[in-house]
Amino acid sequence: MERELALEFVRITEAAALAAGRFMGRGDKEAADQAAVDAMRSVFDTVHIDGTVVIGEGEMDEAPMLYIGEKVGIGSQPKVDVAVDPLEGTNLVAKGLPNALSVVAVAPAGCLLHAPDIYMDKIAVGPQAKGCIKLDASVRENLQAVADALHKDVQDVTAIILDRPRHAEIIKEIRAAGARVKLISDGDVSAAIATALPNTGVDILFGIGGAPEGVIAAAALKCLGGDMQARLKPEGPEEVERVRKMGLDDPAKLLQLDDLVKGEDVFFAATGITDGDMLRGVRYLGQTAETHSLVMRGITGTIRNITATHILSRKPRFVAKNC
Repeated sequence: MERELALEFVRITEAAALAAGRFMGRGDKEAADQAAVDAMRSVFDTVHIDGTVVIGEGEMDEAPMLYIGEKVGIGSQPKVDVAVDPLEGTNLVAKGLPNALSVVAVAPAGCLLHAPDIYMDKIAVGPQAKGCIKLDASVRENLQAVADALHKDVQDVTAIILDRPRHAEIIKEIRAAGARVKLISDGDVSAAIATALPNTGVDILFGIGGAPEGVIAAAALKCLGGDMQARLKPEGPEEVERVRKMGLDDPAKLLQLDDLVKGEDVFFAATGITDGDMLRGVRYLGQTAETHSLVMRGITGTIRNITATHILSRKPRFVAKNC
């Protein structure tokens, strides 16, 4: 893939963020998500790729656009897999909470795991702890391994995890090991990425979240040199069959980072919708708006922070009298 595509992918996430940001704190997560989807899809129609959505808004009968299998882009080359989450953290936007993002990951065709919308058990770390984690090891063992890699005491390691009843035992084990815990209400893509970025204060991600979000997070971690292991958690025969239809013969397989994202030629782009640990949210400034984005490329290791100003209207909203 050409490096010039990086800015094209940022335009996609910027558009979705600008659209969704209007709904911050308004309590309508469905409207916010739909606005993000509509805006993202319209910009894809201007990008010169031959893309197939492999992680999207659902299967064809569940989503009118950005569904799994949908073709996006207006080019014949390059042929790519596309993973999207137009609004990562719908509840976060609806409630005006931090860390809502719009995200896109793109890799050559066949390089992103085709994951259905089911649960996935995950563990993720940054570059310094790469190769040290094991999904099947105990929480205490993983915390000690990360502490050793980071030259810290376990009591100084911070684990991030979704605040869900299903994680009660993991949270108990983290606390028993003496580590610090950061509980989040939603948005484990940004949480996984935070483990690989400096100055976030986060060292390791534990827990069960969405499988599509797991693949998107894996693309970002591949760009950042981080590490991740995962395992799909299908609930019942129907979900097992969905996994197999998407090409994974063993639904219980331990997935390494290279199983989730093959190769290094992957792009990841994200734009903040609400303020967060990684990105600032959208600022509406009258006739303009400001966005803060991150775009990364795995093959080069390049990480770009982009602040952009967007013209919303060329007509003045207020006209002073007697001017």
